Amino acid sequence: MKFGTKAIHAGVEPDPSTGAIMTPIFQTSTYVQASPGKHKGYEYSRTHNPTRTALQNSIAALENGKFGLCFASGLAAIDAVIKLLKPGDEVIAANDLYGGTYRIFKKVFEKYGIRFHFTGMNDVNEITHHINENTRLIWLETPTNPMMNVIDIAKVVELAKKNNILVAVDNTFATPYLQSPLDLGADIVMHSVTKYLAGHSDVVMGALVVNDPKLQEDLAFIQNSCGATPGPQDCFLVLRGIKTLHLRMDRHCENGEKIAHYLKNHPRVEKVYWPGFEDHPNHLVAKEQMRGFGGMISFTLVNGNQDDAFRVMEKFHYFSLAESLGGVESLANHPATMTHASIPKEERLKVGLVDSLIRLSVGVEDADDLIADLEQALS
Repeated sequence: MKFGTKAIHAGVEPDPSTGAIMTPIFQTSTYVQASPGKHKGYEYSRTHNPTRTALQNSIAALENGKFGLCFASGLAAIDAVIKLLKPGDEVIAANDLYGGTYRIFKKVFEKYGIRFHFTGMNDVNEITHHINENTRLIWLETPTNPMMNVIDIAKVVELAKKNNILVAVDNTFATPYLQSPLDLGADIVMHSVTKYLAGHSDVVMGALVVNDPKLQEDLAFIQNSCGATPGPQDCFLVLRGIKTLHLRMDRHCENGEKIAHYLKNHPRVEKVYWPGFEDHPNHLVAKEQMRGFGGMISFTLVNGNQDDAFRVMEKFHYFSLAESLGGVESLANHPATMTHASIPKEERLKVGLVDSLIRLSVGVEDADDLIADLEQALS
């Protein structure tokens, strides 16, 4: 089944009671049982809900995985992964990653005895310096947020398997339309479903996809026991959004390419971070493991500072200044004070996240209008 067909049909069946082509919103907290323990697979909606089941199956299918699990947010999904570990275990993470991920690692889990090492992963060999007998997990994003670094998933997996280490990939920026980490050997794929999968800036949700039955069992236990599950209304909205994922991603990629090239040639722009450029670090890896370069772009201003970035962003019309990404509308973000403010400045600067850096989530509007908006904002 090709991706576009999967997006519309995989994991979704007409409602058996009515024939409804869209999965109903099963807005219920509990389910009637014939007698204690005798039920039709559903007993309480924290544990299972038919609308959520359909969505979990759909997302698993998109990632070529066997098992999907949905959570109340992307961070709730990350939280569940780290709860697989125990005090004394160690995690190696990319040093360029979403600020919320860094925050939950350092501010929440480190005090429970889990140790985190942050390193560059453009060169996979950098990971080896942090591997020891306590290493249980390698966590990576690719492309990374916000510097768009590309990490060779297959090479990370090869290194991890030699050392019996799990690999988890945050696939939010690429989506399963552009990248398939499980096919490259990753153990866990994470999504902030809030972003491209839902696609309309009206849902907060996270998801995990795995192939291993034991991993699924352990994560499902955490999902149910800790209770960070999404409601059926949100699941319905994501099921609706997924049906146009392939169409939206094509437009995000098309617009992203046009805007990346426009910015690269603008006299006020110092540097543009976009995996589609031949001089972008690991561009050849991106060509190999991705099916397109996406609609996420970061750029810095010539001799710019934070105030310069603010002035540009305050002038935007079609690029709305807001947190998040991946919706149909274009967004602009200032990572140093918004999404990555929880990362110490000295750590941000190590990866090039300077105060003038602006991150764009290029939407599906007409590209000419978006370029005109950039032109007037940069003037």
